[in-house]
Formats: sequence, structure tokens, C-alpha cells
Amino acid sequence: MNQRQLPLLPEPTLRRLPWYLAYVKTLLGRGTEYVSSTAISKALNVDASQIAKDLSFLNLKGKTRIGYEVKALEEALSDFLGFKATHKACVFGVGNLGKALILDKGLADYGLQIVGGVDTDPALAGSIVEGVEIVAPDELQAIMDRHNPSVAILTVPAEAAQEVADSAISAGFSAIWNFSPYRVKVPRNIALANTSIYAHLALIYNRLDRF
Repeated sequence: MNQRQLPLLPEPTLRRLPWYLAYVKTLLGRGTEYVSSTAISKALNVDASQIAKDLSFLNLKGKTRIGYEVKALEEALSDFLGFKATHKACVFGVGNLGKALILDKGLADYGLQIVGGVDTDPALAGSIVEGVEIVAPDELQAIMDRHNPSVAILTVPAEAAQEVADSAISAGFSAIWNFSPYRVKVPRNIALANTSIYAHLALIYNRLDRF
């Protein structure tokens, strides 16, 4: 299944699909053959009708009184979300967070292969982290030529985020995964996801104060 041939999904739906996939993977591990939207609803606290609507974007429909075939559902979700294809990435900013992402082998299970790192620190440039070459910014083209990565992962300080994003786009990256607390701007033809852990911390702290 090629998600590019399907209608553009609403962002809330796209954010829920990986929840369904993670749950379905646990069912596969238990040997479960079928699962209903009601069962998924109870496990994930998402309305069953919403689940059915979300999965309808994948042209998936459950069988009456049986539900969805777990293996087929897992394959359809993984394929639709792009997790079965390999997407090469480069980390910009190889500090604690950037290095942690490079060391995270689980990302490969979701189709992300980190093939390079970029850092302004002379002590890091020229080093190897878990088999991944780290280069200075002016040597980025070498990584582009060797690996042709499409995803730029930003783990740089807020004040450098926009400049680094601009440089990555100029170098040929078509997607930005931004972990900095600064909300970068990109052209319409560039895929962008802002994943600020600080924003989520603020949400947690705010909710904590209300209990």
C-alpha cells in the first residue's frame, strides 16, 4: 500500500495510527489472530467509532463479530505509516539527545536509518558513534553524496534551529524532524514535525498542578 496515493490524513488520525500499531504488535506477540475495534478502544482509551473511522483511511474494515485480522492490520499499518521502507537520516547536533537517537536501535524497526551526524564541536567532527560518522557542517556534502539522506533530525539549541534547518534544506533534505524548542519555518514542499520534549514537559507540569 502506498500512502501517497491515498487522501491526506487529518493530523490527529495520523498521530493515533502508531498507537494502534504498537498495540497490534503486542497482540501478535501473544498469538492473537483477531481484534475488534472495541478491544482496541478499551486498551487505548479511544472511541471505537473513531478507531473504525481512522482505519477506514487504510481501506480496512473489520469482519462482523470477529474484528480485524491482527497480522493483516499490523502489515497494513506499518506499510501505510512508511515503517516498512528505509528512510535515511542525519542528526544535526550530536550532544546528549542527538547521540541517544543515534544509539537507539529501535528506530530501525520503524524504518529510520541514521547514516550521519553533523556537529560544530571540533572534538566530535571526525569521530564515529555506533558506526555513524560525525562531520563538521562544511563536510555535510560528503554524507549527502555517500548516503543521500532525506530526513534532517535537529537536536541543536533553539537559537541555532532555524539556521540549521535552512542549511539542511539547502543541502537537499526534504524532511525536518525538529527536537529543538524553537518552532522552525520551512517551505511548503518540506515535511516538518516539531517534537519539543520541553513543550510536553510543560503540559505535564501544568496538569500536575491541577490535581
